[in-house]
Amino acid sequence: MKRQIESVLIEWKNRPLHKPLVMRGARQVGKTWSVTRFGREQFRYQIILDLEKDRNLHKIFGSDLSARHLKVLIEASTGQPLVPGETLLFLDEIQACPRALMALRYFHEEMPDLHVVAAGSLLEFALEDISFPVGRVEFEWMRPLSFEEFLWAAGMERLAGHIPSLAQSAPVPDAIHGKLLDQLKLYAVIGGMPEAVVVFSEKRSLAEVSSIHRSLAAAYLQDFAKHSPRANRDCLQQVFERLPRLCGCQIKYSSLDPESRTETVKICLRVLEQACILQAVRSTTAQGLPLGASASAKVFKAVFLDVGLMQHVSGLPAKEILTQGDLLAVYRGAVAEQLVGQQLLSWGDGSENNRLYYWRRAAKSSEAEVDFMLSRRGEIIPVEVKSGPAGRLRSLQVFLTEHPACRRAVVLSSENVRAERRGKLHFLPLYARL
Repeated sequence: MKRQIESVLIEWKNRPLHKPLVMRGARQVGKTWSVTRFGREQFRYQIILDLEKDRNLHKIFGSDLSARHLKVLIEASTGQPLVPGETLLFLDEIQACPRALMALRYFHEEMPDLHVVAAGSLLEFALEDISFPVGRVEFEWMRPLSFEEFLWAAGMERLAGHIPSLAQSAPVPDAIHGKLLDQLKLYAVIGGMPEAVVVFSEKRSLAEVSSIHRSLAAAYLQDFAKHSPRANRDCLQQVFERLPRLCGCQIKYSSLDPESRTETVKICLRVLEQACILQAVRSTTAQGLPLGASASAKVFKAVFLDVGLMQHVSGLPAKEILTQGDLLAVYRGAVAEQLVGQQLLSWGDGSENNRLYYWRRAAKSSEAEVDFMLSRRGEIIPVEVKSGPAGRLRSLQVFLTEHPACRRAVVLSSENVRAERRGKLHFLPLYARL
């Protein structure tokens, strides 16, 4: 299964001044598979230490953390050579062994030519409890398959080649545009979790996909309970199950669990964000960059981990998505907004430091809201996920009036590529890459 992370890993390998690379992301998004394939194809040797599966490996990091000492123990334990430039050392599920995280510092300082990759599904929990080697490691995020990767997995690379970018002004051929919209609906049901994509490609059964989603949801809840003793389990389950139904809406703690105290709900939301199950989309005034400087900690929406899981957990029938003429008409437009937010995170450069923002004006009798704010090369670009002509985009027009320095705005819909010659609006299809 081809993934966008492959080119990132190769660039990291070939960079002379690389640091140990830490892969972050939720469980089951494909981190282990991608790194293992990278090691097999790009290195002469590969040593994989699964620190969750084999707890005996923790003894390697039990005392002396100097790189030379660790090299001797790793070679003795695995029977494989640890050769800088020729070996990839892969520390999988590194959150299970905090001292292995600390050892990344010494690999960087004492053996800088060695290629070390670490991955962890619940890494954020471990980072709270240790002194992490800040400045001595690099980070990369891995998300569920993007729509483009979904097409690659389905053998539709040529079709994926027609996905337009922010700079494109020419329309996509109508027949191809229609096919891309059809595949986008299918992606909204299946989502980008690798196991679900593989099962559908092999069995063409949405019932099998639903079974995968059910298993993933149960596994996540089990993980939360195990790694988050401070979170109330009943409240955690309530928040996990209700959150997908509120995608695209401003979050109110009482709507997530009316029976629990606000502080209890806040803890559960933090747990879900640490586990990468949700991404808070903070409200910002967008008066300047960085967007996070004027963001509110209290006013936010949320993007769920995966649109397929969101559809499953919320109980939205697949038929409603697949038979609807316009994705923006499904579930108050929440599925379309989830898709866009998920894609922005997948691309990496669609977010600011892996965080998403939106604009909201809460003035009495004159509220306005724009779905996403992009930060791109010193420019703020508002993005509205909405159908209809430009005259109906009242909130976006309000934003442009109040922010005259903004040079352009994007409207994502089921329409083809279209730019208004006299205005700042650039219309792109929902599947466009921003």
